[in-house]
Amino acid sequence: MSTRRSICYCEPSYTHTGAVNSWRFLYTPAVNLPKGTKIKFDLMSSDRNDWEIPSITLKDKKNVIFARLSNGKILAAVEKPSTEALYPQYEFLLPTALSAGDTFTIVVGSQRDEDPILAVKEGGRAQLHAQRRRPFHLWVDPAGKGRYEDPELFTMDVRGNILTTVIIITPSFVTRNKRFDITLRFEDAYGNLTNYAPEDTLIELTYEHLRDNLNWKLFIPETGFITLPNLYFNEAGIYVIQLRNTKTNQIFRSAPIKCFNECEEQLLWGLLHGDSEKFDSMKNVEGFLRYFRDDKAINFFATSCFESSEETSNEAWKHITQSVSEFDEGDRFSTFLGLQWVGSSPEEGVHHLIYLKEGKQLLRKKDNKYSTLSRIYKTFSPKELLSIPCFTMGKGYHYNFEQFNPEFERIVEIYNAWGSSECSEKEGNPCPIGPTSKKAIGEAAEGSIVNALKNNCRFGFIAGGLDDRGIYATFFDSEQQQYFPGLTAIVAKEHSRNAIAEALYRRHCYATSGVRILLGYTIAGMPMGSELSTAQKPGLMVNRHLSGYVAGTEKLEKVEIIRNGAVLHTFHPADHKLEFAYDDMDALEKVTLHSADKTAFIFYYMRIIQSDGHMAWGSPIWIDYHSTEASKRLETKKTKGNKPPSKKKE
Repeated sequence: MSTRRSICYCEPSYTHTGAVNSWRFLYTPAVNLPKGTKIKFDLMSSDRNDWEIPSITLKDKKNVIFARLSNGKILAAVEKPSTEALYPQYEFLLPTALSAGDTFTIVVGSQRDEDPILAVKEGGRAQLHAQRRRPFHLWVDPAGKGRYEDPELFTMDVRGNILTTVIIITPSFVTRNKRFDITLRFEDAYGNLTNYAPEDTLIELTYEHLRDNLNWKLFIPETGFITLPNLYFNEAGIYVIQLRNTKTNQIFRSAPIKCFNECEEQLLWGLLHGDSEKFDSMKNVEGFLRYFRDDKAINFFATSCFESSEETSNEAWKHITQSVSEFDEGDRFSTFLGLQWVGSSPEEGVHHLIYLKEGKQLLRKKDNKYSTLSRIYKTFSPKELLSIPCFTMGKGYHYNFEQFNPEFERIVEIYNAWGSSECSEKEGNPCPIGPTSKKAIGEAAEGSIVNALKNNCRFGFIAGGLDDRGIYATFFDSEQQQYFPGLTAIVAKEHSRNAIAEALYRRHCYATSGVRILLGYTIAGMPMGSELSTAQKPGLMVNRHLSGYVAGTEKLEKVEIIRNGAVLHTFHPADHKLEFAYDDMDALEKVTLHSADKTAFIFYYMRIIQSDGHMAWGSPIWIDYHSTEASKRLETKKTKGNKPPSKKKE
């Protein structure tokens, strides 16, 4: 004999992301429920992009939660804070008995929910991310004591909304006449895959130097994405793939692609420090990593939870470690295990510690062995651990670089969503750390990256993304200035964890404010991150020849060559791309800086600003200056040291 079950269903049965409507959750019990029964409902919202939280005040005209009995009587809800969730649950008390087969309806939206127009006008907003069988929970306590057991379950499919954009995912470096694939993502305004568009919508593909036999018109697939194989370019150069919606004439462009005659390196994009508004990185590690791999199409990622037990439990760390190991996949998605360590400011500041090998223990500051950076550095080797100073100009968390360790701190975060630590606002920083009013964290000049470079600290540049955990937890809803989440570009020999680690150690990387700007430059043929010397290259004393290329996602406003922290030369391109060359022929001995150990040196780096405000920073190149006599002595010493041992006479 089968047991009769309660019935739970939603009206409407599905919705679209961000849609405004009135939502009805209809519950039909399998048994009679007496007067005084308590019914508790949970929207299961977990963050600001989830289902909009309703009001319990029946006088409000928009987005109210209430219950309706089958006789039409309205019941007000009582908020019940949850110990396990950020947002409350809602409890109702039955004023009369509810018979088996009768319907108890919970409405989220308009009290005039049965009118389709008013239901939309006065309703609430659905969540902003697509989700199949999105759950809502309902508990029933017939005794009315508030002792709830297993919940009943409502589910609703949340589908992508109207097509607004097409994202074109391409490799950044390709080789002439070598085939490659691209992926098209058809997305709504919130970044969800969608096919919600008129049935006769066609997408036309073109690119510069289009081959005569390539003339593709594509339907939008049901999956919301499609991979196009076997594209190639006949000539070296900078390319942009373009799509046109033939129905709306909207144009969508890819990030630039650089085609080389021969290329043995890959340009990889990713995040070493960042979080997501869509997924809680602590509660849903797999969804979090999958989002960055699939939705954001990045090539590498490092976790960045804070080390404190309040932020990261031992169990959570174990789960993160396991997920990072499982998701690491060569030629697709390279993952690193990392954590954020906050020391005393300004001596230590905030450092993001990344394991370059397989995951290890969580370095808790309360453990005496890991209580200072110097003790951490004594425990590991530079091949095992990378230490990245972050948010170095964030007042109260800043880092003055006086204890800078060049072996572990090979790269520095020059930018994240809370601003740039390149220099102060007065010195021309376009993205300064600071408040939109007086009630937020400002900048600390001690943490200036330019000042650290002037003091002969040598590091490459990376960019962080959005972070609203740990020290950043209060920033999102405060008056802290917020910018676009950044991206890091790494030029590596191959797409693997080891190759990425090697490239970071060589500082062969650069930072952007979140878009895929292409940037490459050399001095005397040596790439960004290099250290040169006049002892080995005496010609540098006369001329430092800089050459390179830039390709933006929008028109380039200016391309700046920075020498010793000041603008040496500015290019003003009339296009989205530029190939440049510049000879710095200033007398080297007149422009050198001098460090505490009497090293004479200069440094250069590149700064790019697009017409839309997005930026890129190319990692520095250093040149050590040796006077002619010093160079001769160094060369003589080197020559003697390279002489083979003399043979004994027979």
